[in-house]
Formats: sequence, structure tokens, C-alpha cells
Amino acid sequence: MFGLRKTLSSLFNRSKVDEALFESLEESLLLADVGITATTELLTQLRSIAKKEKISDALQLKTRLENLVAVLLAPLEFNINPLNQHTPTHIPEIWLIVGVNGAGKTTTIGKLCHALQHQNKKVMLAAGDTFRAAAREQLGEWGRKNAVDVIVQNSGDAATVAHDAIGAAQARQADILLIDTAGRLATQSNLMEELKKVKRVIQKLIPNAPHQTVLVLDGNTGQNGLSQVKAFHEALNLTSLIITKVDGTAKGGVLCAISQAFRLTPNHPQILALGVGEQIQQLQPFTAQEFAKELLQS
Repeated sequence: MFGLRKTLSSLFNRSKVDEALFESLEESLLLADVGITATTELLTQLRSIAKKEKISDALQLKTRLENLVAVLLAPLEFNINPLNQHTPTHIPEIWLIVGVNGAGKTTTIGKLCHALQHQNKKVMLAAGDTFRAAAREQLGEWGRKNAVDVIVQNSGDAATVAHDAIGAAQARQADILLIDTAGRLATQSNLMEELKKVKRVIQKLIPNAPHQTVLVLDGNTGQNGLSQVKAFHEALNLTSLIITKVDGTAKGGVLCAISQAFRLTPNHPQILALGVGEQIQQLQPFTAQEFAKELLQS
């Protein structure tokens, strides 16, 4: 599934554990966007384990690396993933979905809607991307596919859409309202301020909302993905990440860099799910052990 597979897995086909193997592992981890800090930590730990356990079989070393990656990623895993939570904590739950253009945000909302409906939840959508008519149309199409109501306005800003959508969700007794927003770069301060305004409007209506603030992140963005997470988290206090395009082309190692960077940060975002294809059901809840296994699988 993941792009590290071809690069890293082949390294363990050799029988000898030596310095050349560790150097190759370092290069492959860096190329996979694991980042310098996380790569250094993983290899320092792996060298220590190899020495202590006198490991000479490269396949045994691969198992140890898989375990180390799982431990590194564990803080990003929800104890109870909201996608698997049968009873909503709040009614309605408000989910604010953000991200840059091209990350797959609107498609991810369609997948989220499908997954949440399979938990027997009544879901509504709000077309908060007021900049692009095409985005509203795309979200409307996902609404039709999932047979759910979509709140759309042809005029007004994103905050107004959010305000009206919450009122509609309350009136129609929806379990979850997913609010789409316009794609933006973290460096676009005016657009980031608009997102903050949307959040303020939501909190005026429901003080403890949004209950999930989700950043949709393209798994191919590499170390720039870490910058996006930091910027959006600083602005909005993210609760969750969804990593898209985690398939044969995605390297996926940036998750290690993200976990390393937020290690000492309280209330950091966790990974809600991985988008592993274009089909509506291809949204998988994240587990650290499974991701680490797939990352290094032969």
C-alpha cells in the first residue's frame, strides 16, 4: 500500500547486518520524508537493539524497526477513534474540515459521510467553500451519493454558511454536521483569519464546538506536510488529521516526522484515518501498528 515498501523492504533482503545496511536505511528513511530528527532517533535505537541482541539477520532487524516505528507513531492514534464511536458525544457534533487546495478535502468529506452513516448516524453537510462554485457542486454530488442534506448558499461568507448549517442540523436533529471550507495555504493570513472567524461563529452557537477540527493532508507533500500541520494547529487547535493519497505513490514517512515534532506538545492532533484510494469506502481508521507494518511490508 505505502511507498516506503519498495525502498525499505528490499534493503532487508540482504543477509548481513552491517554499517552499509544502516547507511542505506538512513538514506531511505530520509527520502521517505521521515525527517532528520525522527530518522536519527530510529536508527540510534535500532543500532542499540542490534548490538544488545547481537542481531545478524536483517529480517529480524526489520521486525525491530517496525516496532520502533509503531512506538513512534503511537501518540498519533486515538484511544477511541471517532469513526468507530457508535454514540455521538454531542448532538449535533460539529466537524470543521480544513486543508490546502488539492489535498482531497471534499472527496474526504464524502468518504467521512459514508463511514459515519455506517455507524447509523444522521449526517449533514455544509458547503463552506464559498470561493468556488465547483466545490459546492462537488459537495452537492457527494450529498446525493450519500443521500444526505447539504446546506448551500450562493451568497454570503463561510461563517454565514456555518451559522445557518448549525441551525439546520439542530432543527433536523442531525448527529453530525461536516462543514467544508475553502482550500488555503497556511501562509495566506487573510484566509486563515476567515477560518478563525468561522470557528468563532460556531462557538457562539455551541460553545464547546467544533468537536472535531480536521486537517486533510496530502500524503505526498513530504516535509511541507509538517509545516501545514503546525500552521493550522497554531491557528485552529486541530484535533484530527486525515492523510490522503496513502497508496502506491505516497511515501507516508511524514507521519513519523509529525509525531516526532509534536511529542512534547499537549493536546496535539491525532490521525483519524487514511485515504487509500478514490472509492467512497476507502477511508481506513488509523492504527500505529498496522501502519508501521504496511510501511515496511515486503
